[in-house]
Amino acid sequence: MQAMNRQVFDYTWFSDINLCRSVTNLCEESTLLRRRFGMEMNMNNYTKQDIVRIVKEEDVEFIRLQFTDMFGTLKNVAITASQLEKALRNECMFDGSLIEGFVRIEESDMYLHPDLDTFVIFPWRPQQGKVARIICDIYTSVSEPFEGDPRYILKRAVKDAESMGYRFDVGPECEFFLFHQDENGQPTTFSTERAGYFDLGPVDLGENARRDIVLTLEDMGFEIETSHHEVAPAQHEIDFRYDEAVKTADNIMTFKLAVKTIAKRHGLFASFMPKPRYGVNGSGMHLNMSLWKDGKNIFGDTGDVLGLGQEAYWFIGGILAHSKGMAAITNPLVNSYKRLVPGYEAPIYIAWSASNRSPLIRIPAPRGEGTRVELRCPDPAANPYLALAACLQAGLDGIRRQIQPPAAVKENVFEMRLSRKHALGIENLPADLGEAIAEFEKDTYLQQVLGKDMSRKYIEAKRAEWADYRAQVTNWEIDHYLYKI
Repeated sequence: MQAMNRQVFDYTWFSDINLCRSVTNLCEESTLLRRRFGMEMNMNNYTKQDIVRIVKEEDVEFIRLQFTDMFGTLKNVAITASQLEKALRNECMFDGSLIEGFVRIEESDMYLHPDLDTFVIFPWRPQQGKVARIICDIYTSVSEPFEGDPRYILKRAVKDAESMGYRFDVGPECEFFLFHQDENGQPTTFSTERAGYFDLGPVDLGENARRDIVLTLEDMGFEIETSHHEVAPAQHEIDFRYDEAVKTADNIMTFKLAVKTIAKRHGLFASFMPKPRYGVNGSGMHLNMSLWKDGKNIFGDTGDVLGLGQEAYWFIGGILAHSKGMAAITNPLVNSYKRLVPGYEAPIYIAWSASNRSPLIRIPAPRGEGTRVELRCPDPAANPYLALAACLQAGLDGIRRQIQPPAAVKENVFEMRLSRKHALGIENLPADLGEAIAEFEKDTYLQQVLGKDMSRKYIEAKRAEWADYRAQVTNWEIDHYLYKI
């Protein structure tokens, strides 16, 4: 629900009484705006006239036309309110040759087509001269959807599911770290905090920042379900309600922007790097997925011993069958594979369970309408549009080909002997980005999901990243080898 700009305070600047007054004023301000715009803002079914009117009434001076590149980096073209109607006519153009994974210089003219329902005013910008954003789809100069647009790739996958009568809903679990900045305002991996899982203030030094992040996200229309401190010091998690796949991917991009922005207001740096520190748990982005047909969650079946419908089994079978090839998409960085190692709760074994968290896939306890398949390997560095498209199409492939998964694992796979894993046919995810790229190259089905050009560009870029990393000489090597040899 959109609200007026909620000022984010550094609470060390205020006495307790001033803080209480400030928070009270902000709550009253938010309530008034909710009463005025609540129904309109919650519907998210805007017309062009609605947006023009709101921009005028709310004194919005700048509108950011946002889109995402191949690697999941948020980009934007900023326009003034005077250019809004031109943008709403899909006439805003940009040079696509400068964006990773887009087009060559001789085909560089591309157009931004705003998705009107993604319009939102940033709560953290000034009261006068506010800033709003609209997420855009990318079109070519001949008015066709650009096949290399990650959002279009997900939309294409969703359309495929719809042709089979399915709606794909996803709920992400986004983890991140809050680190200190240095004297120049640059990010570090340093924190004096020592809090652990579910700890609270004053041990949890990021509590105030996390609270303001939650309030800001609610002002932007998010339904926040939980927020808490995670296992590692300075690590946090905020979970928002599941939604249809494209909206969820949009929300993940918005979530990361809001988290980074509000953290900076608190003098902190928010990092979504999968494994920023050695010796502690990394950050994941578990994906909770369900398929709906005729208003019913088809993953649930009360007559089954595990409470799962047949499509759920086949969906799991498809995910497991393509899990090695998907790794380059769900875990796209060299650093991603520093998280996927034994000893830190991250899944590395290709198996599934309805009772424990050690395998790649687990089925959380709720059944019936709440039945969902949780994929535990993705990390927050993944491009959410590509990750969700790959997961959906892998699951649909399982349904189409009726891929029956192996038996559910009841034991803790982390503690299993190697011989036991071999007996059960449990394999590992790729151990590094090089292996992940090789597996993606083998999986021609997933390459079709991304499209020929996107797959080629993605493989080229990731191979270059892996080659550059392999050529580096790290501090670990110096510390371990220099004095010995």
